[in-house]
Amino acid sequence: MDDSEADNRAPPRRMIHGRRRGRKLKPLHARLWAQLLPRVRFAVPASGRLDASGLFSGHPQRLWLEIGFGAGEHLADQAEAHPEIGMLGVEIFENGVAKLLGAIARRDLGNIRLLLDDARLLLSALPDASIDRAFILFPDPWPKERHHKRRMVSPATLRELARVMRGEAELRLATDDADYSRAMLATALEAPEFEWLARRPSDWRSRPADWPPTRYEQKAIEAGRAPAFLRFRRRPR
Repeated sequence: MDDSEADNRAPPRRMIHGRRRGRKLKPLHARLWAQLLPRVRFAVPASGRLDASGLFSGHPQRLWLEIGFGAGEHLADQAEAHPEIGMLGVEIFENGVAKLLGAIARRDLGNIRLLLDDARLLLSALPDASIDRAFILFPDPWPKERHHKRRMVSPATLRELARVMRGEAELRLATDDADYSRAMLATALEAPEFEWLARRPSDWRSRPADWPPTRYEQKAIEAGRAPAFLRFRRRPR
């Protein structure tokens, strides 16, 4: 995509579903919200274009993106394991953001930046081939058929992910909802830019060793639901 095509791309309309707030923040989390969040939070510029590496000191050469990070366990673990990589996290649920802020403070994680807004705004603003790995883990399945249009894993989302991901970059999806799992897989298989990396059933039934767990995975297992872990590679450009 050349610059003229990028400039003519219509900005997405902000459309957020789901809760923004839960219980009142605990005093520690409220303090982190006031003091730490302004240092790690970013917004999509009015221009609609974002150089995400510039959000970090040192301008990291690699960027990973997690859409809907929940309480942030996976994002924090990945940030600690890969301090050289800039981690972009998107989440609107304030209590989950507060929990991640606690992990950032405890573990002194300097390579996380957060957007508390519609993920599609960020995807639209990112340059082509700028993301090295992307995660959408245990998103809301919106199980009622009339709500399926709200699902994050959709043809439109995968088109934008394909645009912003580098060739050979990995996309990781997870869900414990069987219907959504089938829909995720079908949607990704129909996207010509991605190839499924599974070769045997264990490849989607078991979480890889370098894929940190989340509380949502544990809740699913305790409830008797089997999570699916889907890995795709962005085909070479």
